[in-house]
Amino acid sequence: MARKAPPPTAIQPKLYLDASQLKRGIERLQQRITDLDTFDLSTMRRSTSPELQALERSIEDTLERCFGTNTTAANRYSEAYKLHHRTMMWVSGMPDPDYKRITGEKISNSKASLGQAINALNTDLEDIDLIVELSHPVRSGSLGGSPRVFLVHGHDEAVRETVARFIERLSIEVIILHEQANGGRTIIEKIEHHSDVGMAVVLLTPDDVGSKVGGELEPRVRQNVLLELGYFMGALGRDKVCALKSGDVDIPTDFAGVVWTSMSGEWKTVLARELKVAGYEVDWNKVMS
Repeated sequence: MARKAPPPTAIQPKLYLDASQLKRGIERLQQRITDLDTFDLSTMRRSTSPELQALERSIEDTLERCFGTNTTAANRYSEAYKLHHRTMMWVSGMPDPDYKRITGEKISNSKASLGQAINALNTDLEDIDLIVELSHPVRSGSLGGSPRVFLVHGHDEAVRETVARFIERLSIEVIILHEQANGGRTIIEKIEHHSDVGMAVVLLTPDDVGSKVGGELEPRVRQNVLLELGYFMGALGRDKVCALKSGDVDIPTDFAGVVWTSMSGEWKTVLARELKVAGYEVDWNKVMS
C-alpha cells in the first residue's frame, strides 16, 4: 500500500518588526553580503568547505530573524543560503563539476537576493516612518510648510505693530487673534484653532494696574495675556515661547524659565535667534536692516 505524502506545511503569517528591528536586520543583511564578498573560493575542497557551511548557516539565521520561518518572504529569499552545488546524478567517468565557478555564481545570486531583502526591509521602514509622520504632523511653524507665529499682545498697539511687522519682514506669517474670523467660536476656541504654530511671541506690556489687598497699585500685564502665555507654554513647550517686555512691568514668578527680553535692548536679534532655534529660516540681513 502506497504511503501518503505528508501534507504541505502551512505558510506562516508575515513577521512584523519595529523600526529598530528593521534597521538592525538591514545591518545584518549588509554584513552577510560583506561576508560573501570576502569568501575565499580557494578554501573549497571539492564542493564544500567548513567556511562555506558556516556562511550558509549565518545567512539562513539572519533571514529567519528578518522574515521568520516559512513565511512568504522567507521562502522568497531561501535560495540566498543554498550555496552548495549538489549533483542530481553522477556517473562513473564523468568529469567533476567546476565547483569553484558554480559556487562563485551561487554567491553572486545570493548577494542579489540579499539585496532584494534589504530593499524589502527599507520599504517597511519607510512605511513606519510615514505612519509616524501622519500620526505626529510637523507643526506648520517649524521647518516645512508655511511658517507661522502666534503673537499674544495687550492694549499697546504700537508695540504690537512694531513686533508684527518685524516678524513679517522675516517672511514669517503672524497670527494676531483679533484679526482672525470668529466663526462662531469663543476666544479660547479661536486660540486653540490657530495654535498650530511653531512658536508664540508674547508681549508683556503694562496695560493694567493692580496690587495685593491694601498694597500700592503697580503696572501689570493684562490677565488675558498671562492666560495665553500659560496656554502656549503647555501647548508648545517653554522653549517655543518668547516673551518681550516693554515698559516697567513685573514678570510673574510662575513663568520663570520662559525666554524673555526687554524691548529697550537688542530684542530683534534675540527674537531672531529664538526663531532660528525653533526651526524657522532666518535671513540675518533682514534682521539687521
